[in-house]
Amino acid sequence: MSSADTDTARRVTIRDIADATGVAPSTVSRALSLPDRVNHATQQRIQQAARELGYVPNSQARALTSGRTRAVAVLVSDITNPFYFDVIRGTQHQLAGAGWTQLLVDTEESADAEMAALSAIAGKADGAVLTASRLSDAQIARFAERTPLVVVNRRPAGVPSVLIDTPGGVEQAVQHLVSLGHRDILYVAGPDSSWSNERRWKALVRVAKRLGVRVARVGPHAPFVDSGAAAADAAVHAGATACIAFNDLIAIGMLARLRERGVRVPEDMSIVGCDDIFGADFCNPPLTTMTSPIERAGRVAIRMLLGRLGAIPAEELPGEHMSGAVALPTHLTVRESTGPAPAPHPS
Repeated sequence: MSSADTDTARRVTIRDIADATGVAPSTVSRALSLPDRVNHATQQRIQQAARELGYVPNSQARALTSGRTRAVAVLVSDITNPFYFDVIRGTQHQLAGAGWTQLLVDTEESADAEMAALSAIAGKADGAVLTASRLSDAQIARFAERTPLVVVNRRPAGVPSVLIDTPGGVEQAVQHLVSLGHRDILYVAGPDSSWSNERRWKALVRVAKRLGVRVARVGPHAPFVDSGAAAADAAVHAGATACIAFNDLIAIGMLARLRERGVRVPEDMSIVGCDDIFGADFCNPPLTTMTSPIERAGRVAIRMLLGRLGAIPAEELPGEHMSGAVALPTHLTVRESTGPAPAPHPS
């Protein structure tokens, strides 16, 4: 018998794991591909049995019979941005649990690079997840006609999407600042090509009008720490007492520049970020920010895509409609970068 025949004969199947753990094969399948849909103790027992038995998903055999690569491309705008760390972790864990492979692409904040990557993955991946895409809705829709797509933080018509509700976080941030006595709020905008940037600005205008406070906007700014210096200078020039930044990286850069200029945070100016990335809680001062379920967004996006590819039964996807959108809530995490509005200078 050849080594290949021996390997095939000894291959551990889902049914072997089911026999070893005393559960149904369908439960084993869910535990390995959708671990959050199975009781934690059962999931741990199944995964331990899979390790002990040496279970390996036979992706090559499945690809030969199905014509699929069992690979998914995940496109991120900037792999050095900590926001994407959790997205990538979520997509990777969800794909690995299902026996699929992740192909990671950094598009470097470039729509052209994103289009080139989507064209290049044809035949190499069965589908793709676009996170914070810089393409237009029309461009995304055209690619979706050829390649199954799910987008994160976009909502092009007819393309499944996962939305992180940062506009809801903006509303909480404005209410927080108003409660501290701030009446003029400055929005430090991100890239013009960012769909989320406009959503946050519109949410800010809407809630400010309702609460009777004034808002202004500076930018656009690239979503990097280095952009924070120019943003801080603009905020000082505008006489702002409270700023909401497009993301935590810009906000952290602002904190450093304001410290250089002798502007005290939060005594002279309050700063709010967005995303609650790694490091937001131990910068100086710790950053008040909108906490987003970033890793969960990656997991949900993969589940939606695998559902569209028929790799997950429809009944395993409650509420996650093939052509609709799933909205994930955010909340404001208050730390030390926000405080009472400074008393106005006597005229």
